[in-house]
Amino acid sequence: METARFVEILDTEGQLLAAAAEQAGTGAKVPTCPDWQVRDLVRHVGAVHRWATSYVAERRTSPQRFGGLPDLDGSALLTWFREGHRTLVDTLAAAPPDIECWSFMPASSPLAFWARRQAHETTVHRVDAQSALGTAPSPLDPDFATDGIDELLLGFHARAKSQVRTDEPRVLRVRATDRDDAVWTVRLSSEPPAAERTADPEADCEVRGPAAALYLSLWNRQPFPAVSGDPALAALWQEKSAV
Repeated sequence: METARFVEILDTEGQLLAAAAEQAGTGAKVPTCPDWQVRDLVRHVGAVHRWATSYVAERRTSPQRFGGLPDLDGSALLTWFREGHRTLVDTLAAAPPDIECWSFMPASSPLAFWARRQAHETTVHRVDAQSALGTAPSPLDPDFATDGIDELLLGFHARAKSQVRTDEPRVLRVRATDRDDAVWTVRLSSEPPAAERTADPEADCEVRGPAAALYLSLWNRQPFPAVSGDPALAALWQEKSAV
């Protein structure tokens, strides 16, 4: 997907998040993040947006500590969120393609990284905000969901921080049933998961479903649509994969 498309999705998803948060109220519980109320969610995402903006806007080339959360609530908090979201979208849209700044996963460019990462960050948390309303989340584009599975499996969980590990080597297969080429093989061991976009015929467990449903399942926002083989591997993912 093109960087401009990620920026468009980020723009839309941030607006949906703010609208859901406003409708639910900042004191509402967030079922998909049981320890949070909506105010915690909005503060978190707003702070992430400002943190991401700082790398692109200030051309920062080394990691910086995450900023503090604001002591705001209600309409003032939502205004703060919307301002930070708009600044992030505008900063990414105006940045030159060859900008140099820090990023923390492989990408074709730092700008591509930040646009993609913030689009997915905001989308997952938009689903959280909508869960506070007790209604089904707005639908996800299957191509975007497929890209998000790629980012999660080949990016996030390739890092040393991943806790999805097994004592003995095991293989988890992830299959999006609405995309012909969307199958991933995830090799689990005592090291970080090693994933590739292939279909290993010897998988110990397969999780499958439409790309959008799998995306949310892999981010632990809903159960897996279907599991075959050893269900302990699917349970391990949902127990240990928090990012």
